[in-house]
Amino acid sequence: MLARHRRPGVYLLELSGEDDAFARREAAAACSAVEPLAPGLATARGVTDRVRGLALTRSASRLVGTGDASVESAVALLEAAPVDVPGDATVAVRARDVRGLTGVSTSDAERELGGVLTDRGFAVDLDAPDAVLRVLFSEETCAVGWLHAESVRDYGSRKPTDKPFFQPGSMDPILARAVANVAGARPGARLVDPMCGTGGVLVEAGLVGADVVGNDAQRKMVRGARENLDHYLAAGTEGLPDPGRFDVVRGDATRLPLRDDCADGVVFDAPYGRQSKIANRSLDALVADALAEAARLAPRAVVVGDRSWVEEAEAAGWRVESSFVRRVHASLDRHVLVLDTG
Repeated sequence: MLARHRRPGVYLLELSGEDDAFARREAAAACSAVEPLAPGLATARGVTDRVRGLALTRSASRLVGTGDASVESAVALLEAAPVDVPGDATVAVRARDVRGLTGVSTSDAERELGGVLTDRGFAVDLDAPDAVLRVLFSEETCAVGWLHAESVRDYGSRKPTDKPFFQPGSMDPILARAVANVAGARPGARLVDPMCGTGGVLVEAGLVGADVVGNDAQRKMVRGARENLDHYLAAGTEGLPDPGRFDVVRGDATRLPLRDDCADGVVFDAPYGRQSKIANRSLDALVADALAEAARLAPRAVVVGDRSWVEEAEAAGWRVESSFVRRVHASLDRHVLVLDTG
């Protein structure tokens, strides 16, 4: 690969997890023109502050350039490019072999590129630098960029089993944040979860600033979701917007007491099990009717389930924008449908 220097306004995204397509789809909630670059890496044309709330993007950097997956290529990129940080800034170099795909020595990369910067008169500060140069290697690619923003990685504090109210099968906070972002969670937006369970998706949507409304048919779930929302949204998260407002009601997901077009997005984790019956209604009928109700409320929906609900979604008037399958364990895949009204 020949070395290529950045074009103005291009950013380098470091993705997390193993599903790059889903990570890029979530990144599109905070960035524009997201495109694949290499496994675990993507580029974007523009980046907003919402990148700090992404679950499947670790960082966004102002792209210096790309080249072959070698320390020599990274050094050549930096030597040939202007350094767009103030001359009196302290700097540090952080290198990573993404997913261990290249075998490149990251310590060598940090030392060599640090030498280039010190030769240009910059002082190195490994503890609290003013600017960080990111050097990411993946397969046959090296990408170099100046760190612009990092996402807040505090999901371990919200493990399902550690929440004030827990039920088995609760969605992990990373996936909950990702689907909330895809559904449109952001300051000023309103999201509705008609089958909110313990409120995990609502918590993550609220923490990035969205106002959220939850509904569940079970009284204990309504109480538990309120408890979780009150616990986490009262505190908020450093580095993210002020939490949004929340409300949780008990009712029928197919007949919600909400006006037409009241929300920016609907998101829900459909009940699992083909033979399930809820309130004497088959699972197929319940989800189909809930999808039809969701179309009354918002122009976008994200549905998670143990199978694809494509036929039911299309029958309810939705267009399938994209779909993903995420492996949970040997006996469970989670299907994620992203829907809009076209």
